[in-house]
Amino acid sequence: MAVLVVASLGAAACSSSATMSTASNAPSGTTGTTDVTGVQSFTGLARNHVATPVSYPQSPPVGGDHARVWQNCGVYDTQPKNENAVHSLEHGAVWLAYRPDLPADQVDQIRTLARNHTHVLVSPYAGITEAVVATAWGKQLRLDSVGDPRLGQFVAAYEEGPQTPELGVTCSGGVGSPIE
Repeated sequence: MAVLVVASLGAAACSSSATMSTASNAPSGTTGTTDVTGVQSFTGLARNHVATPVSYPQSPPVGGDHARVWQNCGVYDTQPKNENAVHSLEHGAVWLAYRPDLPADQVDQIRTLARNHTHVLVSPYAGITEAVVATAWGKQLRLDSVGDPRLGQFVAAYEEGPQTPELGVTCSGGVGSPIE
């Protein structure tokens, strides 16, 4: 049985195509059953380490080939490189990317939500029109309000959740210096 699991993981890691579906009942994390409506799911994400920029089909990216070194989790006031942030997703991080012109009080709400979490990355993200986009490996939720309760539900469900390819791996010791 262990051989089948390893073979399945190897096949997923080598795949380069991704498909999307919308799930109304997202997989639950360690906090129990959590239904998060509106979550999009992406499968078949490649997991290769690369030394070149990657063109991702989603913005922010939900997974795929990525840099050898991950982005340290925490709060940033600048946008990290996609390739480093994607590596953090592989380690079980949730990336809360917010619109750069979001009012300061709303950015503070996102930062407050991220406190006391080891695998949450917060940053502005150029080009998004929503207030915040929550992303985990293969999962994404786009929200027009930072006060939407699904934002906290997403973090609870997917921070080091069942979709994590490398569960139990650190989100520190990589690149970047979070401001919080």
